Amino acid sequence: MTVRVSRTFEFDAPPADVWAFISDAEQRAGAISVVDSFEIHDDRTATWHVALPIPMIRSTIDVETEEVERDAPNRVKFVGKSRAFRVTGEHVITETEDGGCRLANEFVVDGNLPGVESFFKRNFDAELDNLEDALRASLASPA
Repeated sequence: MTVRVSRTFEFDAPPADVWAFISDAEQRAGAISVVDSFEIHDDRTATWHVALPIPMIRSTIDVETEEVERDAPNRVKFVGKSRAFRVTGEHVITETEDGGCRLANEFVVDGNLPGVESFFKRNFDAELDNLEDALRASLASPA
């Protein structure tokens, strides 16, 4: 079973400000509650140490992430691979007529262990809330 979730956020901020957050692997990882810690290797790769509260997994899972597409300042797509699951995330920014922007997010998770997909199915909305909250907080803080 594959879990797919999409959600769009609207911001009164310029697209460049949203891009500054969403194109930063550290900020993306930091917004997700199940990411226990992470290591940035270079501008395109990182390792996320993910703690999933499911019976089959007793420790964190190393998820090797890589940006596979980047069209600054409009789109970034990444793939994360681990023994437990594969995740693809894509963020697309479009400017709105009022000078703000829209951020379309899509995530797809394919689980390799029992319980992974059901965990993400139950928790994806909350994780997207976390991402939106972190982005809004970033936009509200002075540069």
